[in-house]
Amino acid sequence: MSQRRALHRFYFFGLIGLVHAYVWLRLVPDLGAVPGLAPALSVVLALSAVLIPTSMLARRRSAGRLLLGAIWLGLLCMGLFSSLFVLTLLRDLVLAGASALAWFGAGGGHAVLEAPSALFVVAASLLMSVAGFVGARRVARVVRVDIPLRGLPAGLDGFTIAQISDIHVGPTIRAPYVRRIVDAVNQLRPDMVAITGDLVDGSVADLAPHARPLAELASRHGTFFVTGNHEYYSGAHAWVEALRDMGMRVLLNEHAVLRHAGQELVVAGITDYSAHQFDPAHRSDPQRAIDGAPADAGARVVLAHQPRSAAATAAAGFDLQLSGHTHGGQFLPWNFLVPLQQPFVTGLHRQDGMWVYVNRGTGYWGPPMRFGVPSEITLLRLVRARDGDA
Repeated sequence: MSQRRALHRFYFFGLIGLVHAYVWLRLVPDLGAVPGLAPALSVVLALSAVLIPTSMLARRRSAGRLLLGAIWLGLLCMGLFSSLFVLTLLRDLVLAGASALAWFGAGGGHAVLEAPSALFVVAASLLMSVAGFVGARRVARVVRVDIPLRGLPAGLDGFTIAQISDIHVGPTIRAPYVRRIVDAVNQLRPDMVAITGDLVDGSVADLAPHARPLAELASRHGTFFVTGNHEYYSGAHAWVEALRDMGMRVLLNEHAVLRHAGQELVVAGITDYSAHQFDPAHRSDPQRAIDGAPADAGARVVLAHQPRSAAATAAAGFDLQLSGHTHGGQFLPWNFLVPLQQPFVTGLHRQDGMWVYVNRGTGYWGPPMRFGVPSEITLLRLVRARDGDA
């Protein structure tokens, strides 16, 4: 087993090295016009090729200050290199197109574009990384969304749910960051709080103190939590107990009935779509989650980490599904790839008569970078549907 793990690491480091070598070969020879830029980029790429895989392999371990610093640097390099790699690919396509035009006698070929386009890639990547860092580290903005439900009783008209998702408490997201989120949610004074998974990236032993500010979330009916795929990477059973100790209601294919202004609202939660791959007893089961719920409840809301649970939750009879998981793509251009895996990427959608809302994420995963896809705290308000509402 140790030999296999060593072989996997060899291939992993080798792949990272190859893509870094590609960027070096395509950019550095064309940067000679700016003194010092070519050697500076060479040093950055060499460090990045080492720090990125090191940070990814170390990020779930207990980390002292020195290792945390290395992880921070590696994740910053990951964000910068992602932009460098994508823009280098696009540059090569542009240069290939210019060569093709020259072959047909149109244009002067790609030689005239090589130096300025290489400089553009480096400058644009740096600007995207800085802007993305600022976007990732600021407190998520509040997005207010009305959910029109037909037959909603008057007592539930205006019921509010504060949704946070995908915080990813870990090496770069610690207690002060989480506390700012809690303060922002509490200012909204919601009727309930929903946390739709991927709260943590690491063990209870390492991260419980950094997740503990969530115990201070305040709402009329409490905080409800469902597991995401990253809980299963991090020890889901231990986290379920830890979050219960913090006062959260963890819903594992089950529901609670809230009594609000004389009316009943069902809030259910299902385990992550992929949970059965880690524990067969945690297989996601929307029907089980709603079984036994009052048939005359004024609204039926389900928390489901991944949007692709929507077909099953709609079939089970829910009115609204709240999800996360996608991060909205987190930063360009990856937001264009998320639809390959998920039916919905961000915002409000319909699935077989049921509403689905996908939160873009309240934190971030991996590189501290959000570019073009801001984080969010969602305040959803249930309202009575009017004529003309979908």
